[in-house]
Amino acid sequence: MAKKQEIKAESRGVEGKGASRRLRHAGKIPAVLYGAKQNPQNIQLDQISTQLLAHHEWFYSSVLQLNLDGKVQKVLLRDIQRHPYKTILMHLDFQRVSETEKLRLSVPLHFLNQEKSPAGKTVGVVITHELNEVEIYCLPKHIPDAIEVDLSALEVGDIVHMSSLNLGADIEIPALKLGKEHDLALVIARMQKAEVEVAADGAAGDVPASKVAAPAKGAAPAKGAAPAKGGAAAKGAAPAKAAAKKK
Repeated sequence: MAKKQEIKAESRGVEGKGASRRLRHAGKIPAVLYGAKQNPQNIQLDQISTQLLAHHEWFYSSVLQLNLDGKVQKVLLRDIQRHPYKTILMHLDFQRVSETEKLRLSVPLHFLNQEKSPAGKTVGVVITHELNEVEIYCLPKHIPDAIEVDLSALEVGDIVHMSSLNLGADIEIPALKLGKEHDLALVIARMQKAEVEVAADGAAGDVPASKVAAPAKGAAPAKGAAPAKGGAAAKGAAPAKAAAKKK
């Protein structure tokens, strides 16, 4: 479980778009606190200090200590709304946490020892991380800071799936209960596809002009071809269309 992270908040009695707008102008973030069979509560947080917290990974996937008007309670951040172009937070949703109730939440993946693996040492191998987080289901006390994925034994052609994660008996991955098709790939190591050498292929098909045989003497031009310069049109051939007039 992540170390305790305390966030300060205050109660707010007013709500609505106008009230939220005034809060943001005053350097505050409107938020809501819900869950644990209690009524939702409108709260507010400091904009600057919360922005600093939002730069940390644990802010999104750890149990937080919310100090609300001097009373500390455990919560999870469930939603965060950002301004489309300004660097401000618009709204936050927090869920109260009960120590006896299991939670669903996404935890970040940390990939280790990739450069030490056989695949990582092989020239021309591309290693892709298909997922950066995995949803788990467990009690709050078992929530990890992150899930470490050891890639030290990764070979060329290997695919690491969610089912290969060793999380212990206390942590479940809900997706794995839905069938094999939901056992998604986390990491894929494969050789880079060779680029088609268009230039080489084109060169192989080119024939030097000096090697092209000239038509036999007196032979008629190919169908639809214009007669040689100064040559007469083939017998019975229709005259060529006049060129477009110059303007």
